[in-house]
Amino acid sequence: MAHDLPEWVAELTDPRRAETLDELADRLVPLAEHVIDVSRRLNAQLGELNDPFKREALYERVESLKGRVGESLEEVNAEIAASVRQRVERILADWTDRAGGGGPGERELRRRLDREIVPALTRQQQDVAERVAARTSKALEEATQLLLTRIEQLAEPVTDLVHHVLPLAHDGLALAGRISTLSGRARTAGPGPIPDDLRDAGTETSRAFDEAVARLELEWSALGARSATVRAALRGAEESAFSQVVEAMNRCVEELALSHVQALDAAEAKARTLVEG
Repeated sequence: MAHDLPEWVAELTDPRRAETLDELADRLVPLAEHVIDVSRRLNAQLGELNDPFKREALYERVESLKGRVGESLEEVNAEIAASVRQRVERILADWTDRAGGGGPGERELRRRLDREIVPALTRQQQDVAERVAARTSKALEEATQLLLTRIEQLAEPVTDLVHHVLPLAHDGLALAGRISTLSGRARTAGPGPIPDDLRDAGTETSRAFDEAVARLELEWSALGARSATVRAALRGAEESAFSQVVEAMNRCVEELALSHVQALDAAEAKARTLVEG
């Protein structure tokens, strides 16, 4: 195959093809380093997979949801307040069209509006805002519980996966230790040809290395795909929870819209008697 390495690579690196004790010792060292690298990468990936389910991460996720909902609620409250200001501005604009605006007349009108009209509009604004906030708070509580339930359901298979894979990473580190020990034995045995016991040990260690690295690399690759799925699921659960709250908030606004407009119309009609008076 195109990606196969040249034959000389194995000749210079495979412990099974070593001719002397020094060559055996030198070729075992990279094997130990390789196993350590793969095992550590696997350990790190397991940590990343498990991190979102720690208490601190759950707290941050819930707080993030609350923060986003709070921002949306602020936007709704701003729109409610804007609707009230627009009515007052429309009343003043109508008076300007009738009387030319400005001067003592406008100041007097503003005082009467502040005294006789604005308090009612403010109460209306507060009433709508409080009702929307109450509905939002209830929806947030329900959505948060659903989010935590889904995370708990997701955490169970993730925990099982971690418990399944973690021993493999530990076994890899243990194998690296055995390889290093064998390299040390070969190093201290002195120069010369390789004794049968060390050659057999080198052959067995190389076979164990091939099997372990293949298994660790496979688990690392599969774990990467599973981690991506878990991250996507967590994002999806959070977005679904946020959408659930926003939908409840919007429904509440729609339900209150008619009565809110009617209250504004009534206040504006009363204000017009001041303008016409």
